[in-house]
Amino acid sequence: MAKPRFAFLLLKEHPYGREMLKQILSEGFVPEVIIEEDSEIGTEEREKFLKRIEGNPIAPEISSQIEGKEIPHVTVSIHNSEEVMPHIENLDLDLIVFGGTRIIRGEILDFPKDGVINSHPGLLPDCRGSASPAWSVYHDIPIGSSTHFC
Repeated sequence: MAKPRFAFLLLKEHPYGREMLKQILSEGFVPEVIIEEDSEIGTEEREKFLKRIEGNPIAPEISSQIEGKEIPHVTVSIHNSEEVMPHIENLDLDLIVFGGTRIIRGEILDFPKDGVINSHPGLLPDCRGSASPAWSVYHDIPIGSSTHFC
């Protein structure tokens, strides 16, 4: 079976997305394109996450993970915009993988042949938001993660 052709989307240099990319690459899967969102909200989310995990190791920056690989790496102001489609519309994608993004809507969800894979660091629908493990503890909800197709 051939490996899927996919785009990988994340908030700019978010530790969650960096770790996901590290794991994806370590298993021999290579995205056709990496699209980072560089936004005020993305920066705020990244900084909150970095504060929460302070003192713990994080995956290398995206640029160093893809150094020497021919993976296009682009930045957009928001994933929920027309800026994204020109970077993927000419690719024969099976999937789009969200590696720590905000909620994505629109035509991007309908574009890949086999759909979109989203992962979330909490058990949906009970534990939403960017601090899911902390909310799980606070509300006595089991800690876990959710991965689903869109």
